[in-house]
Amino acid sequence: MNKKINTQVKIGKLILKNPVMPASGTFGYGLEFEKFFDLSKLGAIITKGLSILPVKGNKPQRLVETPAGLLNSIGLQNIGIDNFINKKLPLLRNYKVPIIVNIYGRTLEEYLLIAKKLQNARIEAIEINISCPNVKKGGMQFASDKNIIKKLLIKIKKIYSGTIIVKLSPNTGNIEEIAKLCEEYGSDSVSLINTVTGMMIDIKKRKPVLGNVFGGLSGPAIKPIALAMVHKVYKKVKIPIIGIGGITDYRDALEFLIAGATAIQIGSANFRDPLVCINIIKDIENYMIENNIADINSIIGSLNY
Repeated sequence: MNKKINTQVKIGKLILKNPVMPASGTFGYGLEFEKFFDLSKLGAIITKGLSILPVKGNKPQRLVETPAGLLNSIGLQNIGIDNFINKKLPLLRNYKVPIIVNIYGRTLEEYLLIAKKLQNARIEAIEINISCPNVKKGGMQFASDKNIIKKLLIKIKKIYSGTIIVKLSPNTGNIEEIAKLCEEYGSDSVSLINTVTGMMIDIKKRKPVLGNVFGGLSGPAIKPIALAMVHKVYKKVKIPIIGIGGITDYRDALEFLIAGATAIQIGSANFRDPLVCINIIKDIENYMIENNIADINSIIGSLNY
């Protein structure tokens, strides 16, 4: 980082050296990218979603490209929280970067069990996934049920003392209300948006392309939707927002910051270019130097209209 500029941002108790991090599910457990660059240069590492037990995921086909996007129905395939803590976490600790663990449960009790394990493992932050659109249990039920979200946050705060981020769905129709609710019941931050529900059809077979029929659309196609939702939520809450959706370069990232996001996550672009996060970090610094911007926080929420 150039000494003349400040790129640090704060999310709850976390101090990030810069606002750029990979989105859950697009960066593996973090270690898969260590051969490409020094992971310590990231603002934070966010793991793929972890459940209480290993999950095999949905049946194939699970990925398909769309115009300006990617449709996925992975189904939260993962190694389970215990395997992560025992096998992956010790290796991640070699890097001086905050680790945010994305967690997923089919029931309230599963979320709490995972949070307790992560409290004992001294993980700095968790991102609670209440919004996955391509699993048949949990998922959207949690994303749209205000009473469940209240109970989840009240109980999870009693057993987990790190930074709590709630990942929100664009598919509920009331994302601003849900964000406000999360703030009211103690979430330190909200991240948005998760993927938009979509599908593709094989016109020869007249069958869905995805094995699970529906999937989550990500990539540049959803950027305008994500940007609008980030700005709407920014006007409703005081807690930091992490913007996600179709970010492919520093210009996209800056749009999200200007719209009100304190930090951003890079998703599908990681599949196209494993260096995209690092390039965005460098390009944001260059933009700040060229435009005489001393503190990145002065950009956040600076939209004029």
